Amino acid sequence: MSSRALGRARRLVLRLTGKDLFPEPENLKTFAEDMFHTDPVAERFVDEVYGSLGGDAARALLDQALTEGLDSIENPPPALIALFDEFDTVPEWVDPELIAEGERIWRRWGTGLFSVAGGITLEMYTEAAVAKPLSLAGGYAGDNALRRFLETARFWIDVSQPGALLTPGSPGRATAMRVRVMHVWVRRTVAGHPEWDRDRWGAPISQSYQLLTLMGGSVVPAMALWLTGVQTTPREIRVLLHYQRYLGHLLGVRTQWYPSGIGEALRLLAFVNTTRSHDAGADGAELIESFPAAFATAGDRGLARWRGKYNSMMYAAYSRIYMMPWTSMRYDLPNPIPGIAILLLRLPAVTAVETLRRIAPGFRRRHEQAMCRHRENWHHWQTSGRPADFTHGKGLRR
Repeated sequence: MSSRALGRARRLVLRLTGKDLFPEPENLKTFAEDMFHTDPVAERFVDEVYGSLGGDAARALLDQALTEGLDSIENPPPALIALFDEFDTVPEWVDPELIAEGERIWRRWGTGLFSVAGGITLEMYTEAAVAKPLSLAGGYAGDNALRRFLETARFWIDVSQPGALLTPGSPGRATAMRVRVMHVWVRRTVAGHPEWDRDRWGAPISQSYQLLTLMGGSVVPAMALWLTGVQTTPREIRVLLHYQRYLGHLLGVRTQWYPSGIGEALRLLAFVNTTRSHDAGADGAELIESFPAAFATAGDRGLARWRGKYNSMMYAAYSRIYMMPWTSMRYDLPNPIPGIAILLLRLPAVTAVETLRRIAPGFRRRHEQAMCRHRENWHHWQTSGRPADFTHGKGLRR
């Protein structure tokens, strides 16, 4: 805050927009406090139920509650009751129509959501607070990078199916709960590791970083996808903020402050970008460099080999487009030029489709159906039909 250059930038933004470059001081204070806050309800469940029953039995109990309902369990543990009481309570601020529209926007984006989310996440791998848990757990590093990314893509698909978030017993709600419990395991094991510095980084997978993930599913991809011709209006971005807030509720995100609109969200992102430490070192480099390379599997033959090369080429382009140039230049990433050339060549067609979608309701429905089929086919091919299991309870790799 004492930087002269930053002070000049803030004064200029204030003159031009009437708003500070950063959020209000009280919001920054709560954001800092939330770096040390986590998910006590889910953590109590893991402590009491997993601690007493063991991993397999506790996971089976959780799955039964998710698929058959809590009433199907005789004498459910109090921690499980508390977890589902919170999970099943729909906050008063939730607007079902906005939730449904948010799901629809994600479906419309298709695999574009995967590309932009993958690219913008790499940008934050420069931060040890983000990279260290992922590196220690090993899920997004080295040979595991593609498998974990595809598991995350399954999460994105599940939580954006029609009625996914508000329908009791839906696969989307079940996936959200499994991810929430998985976060507890990662948080616990990383927090006790000697490489984790709580004074510097707060708690692993803190409330604040989960808030940033919600911004990474709303404001950031909506604006970034314009670079590839996908059009998202300001109103739709506000819808996505609402949709992501409720998705965060299902994931145990209980931040003291959530941006009320696009402006507040952008100011939060400006603050986070300004205060980055770039301290991830080798951990961040491994995560960043593993991602685009993971799509081309050395053992593939025939069509699978060429399809893998194509995906690797395109994700190299997405990574370069959605990362800051001065960040991507620091790492050994595949050549993005062929993929960028393809994106430029198809930009007029994408723009035409997006424009037609806005003016023709019938075309809009068929377009959404086509994008849903494409993302399912893409995911099925990449995973060879293997289901995502969102495993937890495993140790760290070092």
